[in-house]
Amino acid sequence: MVEFAVGLIGSIGLWGAAVLIAIEVIVVPIPSELVLLLTGFNVSEGRFSMEAAILVTTLASVAGALFLYSVASVIGEDRVLLLTRRFGKFVGLKEKDILKTLRWFSRHGKALVFFGRLVPIIRSLVSIPAGLTKMKLYAFVAFTALGSGIWNTIWISAGFILGENWYVAEEFSHLIDIVAYSAIGAFVLFLIGRVVVERLSRSKER
Repeated sequence: MVEFAVGLIGSIGLWGAAVLIAIEVIVVPIPSELVLLLTGFNVSEGRFSMEAAILVTTLASVAGALFLYSVASVIGEDRVLLLTRRFGKFVGLKEKDILKTLRWFSRHGKALVFFGRLVPIIRSLVSIPAGLTKMKLYAFVAFTALGSGIWNTIWISAGFILGENWYVAEEFSHLIDIVAYSAIGAFVLFLIGRVVVERLSRSKER
């Protein structure tokens, strides 16, 4: 991934970083920190300006987020509830759980979209409930741009300051990713555990 990102940015410059950032918002495994650190390094080498780097990568983040938002909006809440009724029992999800989550997101969506852009993995996934609940588009774009702009500025600045030693910050970013993945893994284990407990309870009742 490092070689690919270096090659793409080296070949088409800032637009290469923009393409990678847009894809990263849709496809979680692409690390935005790596792309942004490389972008900052290129800024330190004078290949493009700090302002242009932050602006273009933030616009790319918004574009990728809008894609996921649009897909989720087309799928809609009703289809998700239908799928939950049919298949939710296999993963421990109930219709009332989905409804409760979506209603909660409707109340706190702006803050979740903003702060979600500052957390690995969540920054990609947060567009989905926003689309499902049909969060107002102007609010979604505004808070996505604000949160993404802060995230991009932090990592581009780190790459700029570190210069050729940008990989030092990349190692730190791996720790952040591990924490995020661990949290999500713990949540998945919780769901699995709940399914097991419910099935054991039902078998005892019989």
